[in-house]
Amino acid sequence: MADDVGLETQLCSEQFGSGEARGCRAAADGSLQWEVGGWRWWGLSRAFTVKPEGRDAGEVGAPRAASPPLSGLQAVFLPQGFPDSVSPDYLPYQLWDSVQAFASSLSGSLATQAVLLGIGVGNAKATVSAATATWLVKDSTGMLGRIVFAWWKGSKLDCNAKQWRLFADILNDVAMFLEIMAPVYPICFTMTVSTSNLAKCIVSVAGGATRAALTVHQARRNNMADVSAKDSSQETLVNLAGLLVSLLMLPLVSGCPGFSLGCFFFLTALHIYANYRAVRSLVMETLNEGRLRLVLKHYLQRGEVLDPTAANRMEPLWTGFWPAPSLSLGVPLHRLVSSVFELQQLVEGHQEPYLLCWDQSRNQVQVVLNQKAGPKTVLRAATHGLMLGALQGDGPLPAELEELRNQVRAGPKTRRESKAGAFTKSMPSKGEWDAVKPERPGGQVREDIRGKDRGLCKCKGDYAGD
Repeated sequence: MADDVGLETQLCSEQFGSGEARGCRAAADGSLQWEVGGWRWWGLSRAFTVKPEGRDAGEVGAPRAASPPLSGLQAVFLPQGFPDSVSPDYLPYQLWDSVQAFASSLSGSLATQAVLLGIGVGNAKATVSAATATWLVKDSTGMLGRIVFAWWKGSKLDCNAKQWRLFADILNDVAMFLEIMAPVYPICFTMTVSTSNLAKCIVSVAGGATRAALTVHQARRNNMADVSAKDSSQETLVNLAGLLVSLLMLPLVSGCPGFSLGCFFFLTALHIYANYRAVRSLVMETLNEGRLRLVLKHYLQRGEVLDPTAANRMEPLWTGFWPAPSLSLGVPLHRLVSSVFELQQLVEGHQEPYLLCWDQSRNQVQVVLNQKAGPKTVLRAATHGLMLGALQGDGPLPAELEELRNQVRAGPKTRRESKAGAFTKSMPSKGEWDAVKPERPGGQVREDIRGKDRGLCKCKGDYAGD
């Protein structure tokens, strides 16, 4: 009876991070019995006992029972401190990402078999020099494409990581389809595999860059290296499983092109679906132009700020790869003015640390930022820029903004407090958006709401292009 009372008395408790607290009770033999909190992702729970020092030389201060099941796998494949060290959307994203990687690995095996067949493996008439020339042309085309694509879209991959991630995986499926179809038309084989490799190199650039952006989002304890390393381990395990399955699958489909193509279409459908679910599960807490536009539109219509979960759910994924540049934030001042009169007209009566200008020829709002503009200022400038673009357009607006639209179209106007100003003030309080989080060394906000031009221009107020 006394033993039962001793076990029921809790001496102390401890809690790691945001996990559940676990208690410590005194056992009958004087040892400490700790409760191991359940691993909330899997619902596991155990307890272990620690003996007093010197009670057993072989087990001094050591747990009697083993660690919880799957804890070894957690240490190998999940970041240290999981789940508190990563974002809440980490687990669902990684699960769907593993499914798509497995499907892609099997599809890649079918494509590789087709390429080797087209080069001449197993054909006595094929020559080594011809196969080598085909391979060199294929690789050189991909290298050039990698450089050109990184120059063309490199600055856009960070802010639209979800869209480009999905785009890269779909393009990878297209590239593998070209490889499978290449042996069917031997005359165009070199051109087909070169085009396929060009697409794969674009996939490599877009996939790697967006994966880095997602790692920044998922790492919550300055553990980007750990998150990236464990993601690599997960991908390696999935690819190993795909390799083993491919060894069993290829002999079954090698003699039947129709069955092989059917398997490829099934795996491609699974790959695209898993990618869509993975990207849709992400909840980005920073604002790019698309999410800011959604939040601002909802605020103008209903007077409330969307939370990150709702905004990410509404964000389009299939479109937006080449959006119309309606907002250019951080342009050099010399692009807006060419005379003293234009400069005076632009800054007359202006007190904000940024300048807005509507470019009629480009159908674009251009914003010049002060050199000392901080994250909040940039957010306000982007909001006002999108608001100015909406006033210049023909879309529906609340009744109270119709008068302001007429004033904008009429010409010079007096500044007044608008709903956009109230919106920027309510962002930190109403929403859960990370509006002031530095995303770059030096405390600068991320490039998703800044232009890619870096020329500086000091003139009357030290306005600078970014």
